[in-house]
Amino acid sequence: MKNRIKDHRRVRAGDLVPHELNPRLHTEVQRAALNALYDEIGFARSLLAYELPDGRLKLIDGHLRRDLTPEEILDVEVLDVNDAEARALLLAIDPLAQLAGYDDKLLEDLRQRTEKDSAAVRSLWQALQEADRQTRDRLRRGAASEEVPPRYFVLIACAGEEEQRLLLERFQQEGLACEAKMG
Repeated sequence: MKNRIKDHRRVRAGDLVPHELNPRLHTEVQRAALNALYDEIGFARSLLAYELPDGRLKLIDGHLRRDLTPEEILDVEVLDVNDAEARALLLAIDPLAQLAGYDDKLLEDLRQRTEKDSAAVRSLWQALQEADRQTRDRLRRGAASEEVPPRYFVLIACAGEEEQRLLLERFQQEGLACEAKMG
């Protein structure tokens, strides 16, 4: 297996280039939870980036940490990857972590031990439970109150990314609701 980690650097967070294709949206609840962990424990995880031709570092993971502490000097793990590999990591890191399951007994044991000592973790888990409850309520109300009308799609196979981009731009200029997908 190739090791793509080429360096660890300490960099001012505000100097890191955010990835323009970062799809993650950071809620106020998430910001507050991360700030609470910073206050209670401190900075404990490096950001992930790759080097641009001009020497700047472009983020793959750590956009919220960059935004919350732009003046802080943070540890950055620098990868030896190209733009396409960086995009693949940007798209895969969070979903890969979400594929992990939990040993319910160990999770509950860990929560019981940790929540006694950590107000930040206790608050985070309470926020997660509240968000889960709200989502379930919305789903129950939505399922009971409205029927989803059918939607129809046209799938166009493109010869490459450039043709996809050109067609997407053309269709959007024509006022069509469309988006790019890769499969």
